[in-house]
Amino acid sequence: MDKQLLSDNISKLRQRVRLSAEKSQRSECDILALAVSKTRPAADIRAAHDCGLLEFGESYLQEALQKIPELEDLDLTWHFIGPIQSNKTRTIAEHFDWVHSVDRYKIARRLSEQRPPNMAPLQVCIQVNISGETSKSGATLEELPRLVRDIIALPRLCVRGLMAIPAATSDTRLQRQSFARLRTTLAQLQTIAPTMDTLSMGMSGDIEAAIAEGATIVRVGTAIFGARNR
Repeated sequence: MDKQLLSDNISKLRQRVRLSAEKSQRSECDILALAVSKTRPAADIRAAHDCGLLEFGESYLQEALQKIPELEDLDLTWHFIGPIQSNKTRTIAEHFDWVHSVDRYKIARRLSEQRPPNMAPLQVCIQVNISGETSKSGATLEELPRLVRDIIALPRLCVRGLMAIPAATSDTRLQRQSFARLRTTLAQLQTIAPTMDTLSMGMSGDIEAAIAEGATIVRVGTAIFGARNR
């Protein structure tokens, strides 16, 4: 995409984050804008890096595996944010720094077992089906305490927090309700796992509501790169 347009989009995003943080009496330094780069070519990621972005989220494993080696000269942090099948865990464990979409113990155990010993522990978030949608992945709120207890015992993982994709709505009140539920849940789970400090929630259309309710990572694709190539 046009580099000037990309630069303008990133500047506008930073302004949105800054204003939202100020409104909520938070520091913008505590909020990471994760660039969702799925379907975008390596050239766009390189251009976004030139504009100051360092952390990128991918959902499609085979596509990511083509881009990561092409960009290995850059100091990038790679986040896997898509659904995880059991037969993909080894490759994810070997190539990513973060995984946001751990939704069951089997997947966490495989990631731990398959994380190379020469790499730092894999940073993971547990995906929560916060809106109870049958079409979405994620652990239920009732499953979380036991799941957290089980996963924090795994040696090659560091459980950092929760991720959710609430039901889509343009109603800011409803957006905030879902995000507040996730924030409250994280606070409760910190008695089990004090290292949990991350709320991965909010996307291009609901950044403000997510930040107001405590998001530490907002996953932004469209607001940076424009409409996704399908």
